[in-house]
Amino acid sequence: MTRTRSAQHRFFVWCVAPSLAVLAIVTLLPSLYLLATSFTPLNLTMPETAWNFSDPLVSYSQLLSDDRLANSLWVQVKLSFWTVLLQLLIGLGLALLLNVKSRLLEALRTVFLIPMVLPPIVVAIIWKVIYTPDISPMHQLLHSLGYDMPALITDPHWALTSIIIADTWEWFPFTMLMVLAALQMVPQELLDAAKVDGASPWRVTRHVTLPFIQGVLLVAGLFRLIDSIKAFPLIYILTDGGPGSLTEVTNYYSFLQAFNFSYLGFSSAITVVLLAATIVLSWIIIRAVGWGVRVD
Repeated sequence: MTRTRSAQHRFFVWCVAPSLAVLAIVTLLPSLYLLATSFTPLNLTMPETAWNFSDPLVSYSQLLSDDRLANSLWVQVKLSFWTVLLQLLIGLGLALLLNVKSRLLEALRTVFLIPMVLPPIVVAIIWKVIYTPDISPMHQLLHSLGYDMPALITDPHWALTSIIIADTWEWFPFTMLMVLAALQMVPQELLDAAKVDGASPWRVTRHVTLPFIQGVLLVAGLFRLIDSIKAFPLIYILTDGGPGSLTEVTNYYSFLQAFNFSYLGFSSAITVVLLAATIVLSWIIIRAVGWGVRVD
């Protein structure tokens, strides 16, 4: 029996080994190279700086005095907070609505998924058209009604809001889909018991449904938080980080440092710090919120 289990174990190891090797090549090695590069002053115009570890913390020390980086972090916080919050609220509300048995609502599920399945660059172009006054159906409609709206993506007061709206529209179906799947897994016995006790629909949702799907909401929120930190196509197409640096998030600032100014060492340091902050923030959220109730 022991020999059989040992043989099975070796068989599984050999089956998994190729996948792990590929995973290490495409993820682990680039990550290690990124970390190593962050300890160098690598500049593409100065090839000799590629493996210069004489002052390994030079890029990290520059981060502390970079006001533009601090601004990008604040912009990132605002973008992540509002997009994640709105996507969770809209996704939860629509999931609760679509969970009602109705042929019409079942048909609408596919319609709500359209923004999520579109390529991000296509979504960015769609909203570029919507936000451009000369060709925007929205601006033409409002103008015909007597309202003149400024060009949102160039207006300092609306630029970040325009990004938040577009990102929320693109990704709320992700939250909706996850929550809808969780709602359909809620034991009917719990709902029936609450109704027998005289609980109103609101109390059933508040005290039975939401605690049961709390873990799914947490996972959806973490996924959306991570994706919001990786925001790029919308900002690149719609605002290019402007006007000024009002929509320049940290990820986009790192891109500019690497590909516009060739400061790959500094850009790598930004990315490493951003990655570490994301991991710490995710851990804090998990510890503070928890994974939800256990149903045995």
